[in-house]
Amino acid sequence: MNKIKFVATDMDGTLLNSNKEIHEEFYEVFKEMREKDIIFAAASGRQYYSLLETFDNIKDEMMFIAENGTFVVYKGKEIVTNSLDRDLALELINIGRKIDESYVVLCGKNSAYIESDDVRLVNEVSKYYKRYKIVDDITKINDEILKVTICDFKGSEENSNNYFVEYRDKAQVTVSGDIWLDITAKNINKGVAIKEIQELLGIKHEETVVFGDYLNDLEMMESGYYSYAMENAHDDLKKVARFIAKSNDENGVVEAIKELIR
Repeated sequence: MNKIKFVATDMDGTLLNSNKEIHEEFYEVFKEMREKDIIFAAASGRQYYSLLETFDNIKDEMMFIAENGTFVVYKGKEIVTNSLDRDLALELINIGRKIDESYVVLCGKNSAYIESDDVRLVNEVSKYYKRYKIVDDITKINDEILKVTICDFKGSEENSNNYFVEYRDKAQVTVSGDIWLDITAKNINKGVAIKEIQELLGIKHEETVVFGDYLNDLEMMESGYYSYAMENAHDDLKKVARFIAKSNDENGVVEAIKELIR
């Protein structure tokens, strides 16, 4: 077996169980990874500050691939930023504002921004964005833009996804959850971010392990030889992954890592 040097896992539906908890055994395995000089990364559509809170005890010893690959921080230092062109973001916002049962979340480097205090929206946004602000007009905010996200209560795959078909040659449009659609700069995703990291740190494809469950993990499956879709994953992800891990409620990520590194 190849020596493992890098492990990246998605969060929701992958490392986190259905109650949004990390299994206590993870921290033992994390310690083993550190002892073996294996870099561990949380790769998520979540905001960096949200991930930071989740991993508070080990935040200075790991990597964060936040906002679907647009922002990467390692040991407290920003190493990759793939921002979205402001003019393009404004176009996307204007389309998003017209979609029925949907809300636009503008994801900046410093905070997320929304234009409504609708309880449903705030409940969802607060799960994934530790820092968010309710503002009158998100087009007026002064922040580096990482992505434009649509929170779609009709369902992102069937509804809002269809509104951005003409933008697929200008941006990366990704269904990242049942009610989430993420739009980042063209060809920017978790997989591309991992390839940038591999180049920066001299890590090979065959030394890389990745775990995911949803469509925003598709490109990530190509970035590592040891690509795992969770048992509970979207069928399209299972088709491209090399291996299947137990479900997120069966501690699948930790079980697979143990097999690989012990």
